[in-house]
Amino acid sequence: MSKIISIGTAVPAFRHRQQDIMQFMQAVYALTEADKRKIRFLYHQSDIDSRYSVIPDYSRPAAEWKFYPCTENLEPFPSLEQRMTWYHKYAAPLSIHAVRDCLDGKIKQGDITHLITVSCTGMSAPGLDLQLLELLQLPKHAWRSSVNFMGCYAAVHALKIADALCAGDKKAKVLIVCTELCTLHFQRQASVDNIASSLLFGDGSAAVLVTHATDPHAGLHLDSFYAEVIPKGKQDMAWELSSSGFLMTLSSYIPELIGEDIGALTGRALKQAGITPEQVTHWCIHPGGKKILEAVTASLSLKKDALNTCADVLRNYGNMSSPTLLFVLKKLMQQMTATAQKDTRQTVFGVAFGPGLTMETFVASA
Repeated sequence: MSKIISIGTAVPAFRHRQQDIMQFMQAVYALTEADKRKIRFLYHQSDIDSRYSVIPDYSRPAAEWKFYPCTENLEPFPSLEQRMTWYHKYAAPLSIHAVRDCLDGKIKQGDITHLITVSCTGMSAPGLDLQLLELLQLPKHAWRSSVNFMGCYAAVHALKIADALCAGDKKAKVLIVCTELCTLHFQRQASVDNIASSLLFGDGSAAVLVTHATDPHAGLHLDSFYAEVIPKGKQDMAWELSSSGFLMTLSSYIPELIGEDIGALTGRALKQAGITPEQVTHWCIHPGGKKILEAVTASLSLKKDALNTCADVLRNYGNMSSPTLLFVLKKLMQQMTATAQKDTRQTVFGVAFGPGLTMETFVASA
């Protein structure tokens, strides 16, 4: 009943090479030489070349740091209040860049009827939704909602809401904005979870315009949604608040858990959509990490290059949580437009993973 008309993306000003981030982490964690060698191995195996952040510090000398104090042990370590101050300052402008990229040549800002904001890295009331309402000069009566703290799969959840809204209103023009500033939540303790998080996550924003299927603009039709929770993975991926920022639990078992269940889940999702795996022309898998993409490729018996677009996003941006899948989908839509043939159906199967352990999927076609 709905379709994606456009996807826009944006990243902060500061691009950090993975090598520079590694050096920052080695210095801050105060590791032994043996542990530094382990960190170097993990970073070199990450298949990530660069990530973006609103914080310039990760690739600058300590004398030029803006967020962290240039002191031994980073004292006073940034508080939750300081992190939320930075989120409040930078999340909205970054979101506006993504929105402008999305709406360019499609519709005017004033034509937006519904606004859905998505984030798990910053929270306040009034929040990002009201900031964007004001910056976009939307009517005060505009419909708005927020999807918070759902993690990497939240973009799919927001698409489900947009699809339902369009089903009830053929004139709906739903704008989804997913913005995450993951790098605000670096933790200095050299725990396994903290090391994994500091290796993977980056900042970014993506905006999606969803309309009713009868809208005259060309787009990607949202055909079906399906989700499942894997209770045995409940403790392996979590995101909790603390006085020093948000704390990520990211177990090394996650790729194994996904690998065990993704095949059956995909089968049930495709059956609900009324298609077979052979009919899927593009795979939009959330690149939560190199091992996750490898696990999905093996479990679904995909061709070696089937997830190249997913891997490219991981390589250039890292895992940005909720916007990441939309960065992949934007590239896939561009590829589909470039290779479109008359009377030939192209089908996308998408899946993202998050706390729970939750797997959210969608099927879309053009």
